[in-house]
Amino acid sequence: MISIAIDGPAGAGKSTIAKKAAKELGYIYVDTGALYRAVGLYMLSKGIETTNADAICSLLDKVKIELKFTNGEQRVLLSGKDVTDDIRTAEVSMAASNVSAIPKVRDFLFSLQKDIAKTNNVIMDGRDIGTVVLPNAQVKIFLTASPEERARRRHDEMLEEGQKADYDEVLKDLKIRDYNDSHREVAPLVPAEGAIIVDTTGNTLEQSIIKLISIIKNNLH
Repeated sequence: MISIAIDGPAGAGKSTIAKKAAKELGYIYVDTGALYRAVGLYMLSKGIETTNADAICSLLDKVKIELKFTNGEQRVLLSGKDVTDDIRTAEVSMAASNVSAIPKVRDFLFSLQKDIAKTNNVIMDGRDIGTVVLPNAQVKIFLTASPEERARRRHDEMLEEGQKADYDEVLKDLKIRDYNDSHREVAPLVPAEGAIIVDTTGNTLEQSIIKLISIIKNNLH
């Protein structure tokens, strides 16, 4: 099986770009961030503070997450309910950042991610795919862009989805997530050894997709 690992900070366009590249290559696209978002959503629904590691760990065995793939498209099920759209709010984003810093949460989701890659050709994106989840991936990419560019993209995306969004707030939240992701003790956000750094600042979505597919194809031969 072929595994492509894509890591990078929040708002770098990992999900959008990886999804399109996977479709083009005929691979399954796995958005691992969605798993952490699902855990965050579950804890919020139970009124649990997402920085309270003890409370979260005590409830982990109640969290039932499944990934379904329809035409290569990932859907996230939480306790049997499709929450693919529910996990995309700013509140759930911050909850995901908080729960992802908890070692037991990462361990809990680790086997699910590994199992998918064992039985499918995958493009998997997240924060620690090339460093922890798929260290033997054939191609490792670290996708990034300036904080301002990433905040602008996320802001535009939220408005398109009909959510209220303030650019300065989005930028502030994104910088907090960057700090949290790169400073956590377990699996901090860093480029994997041998990863190809791809900066998409100033690129259109189409340009970024073409660039990524080209890198993947060139490095698989």
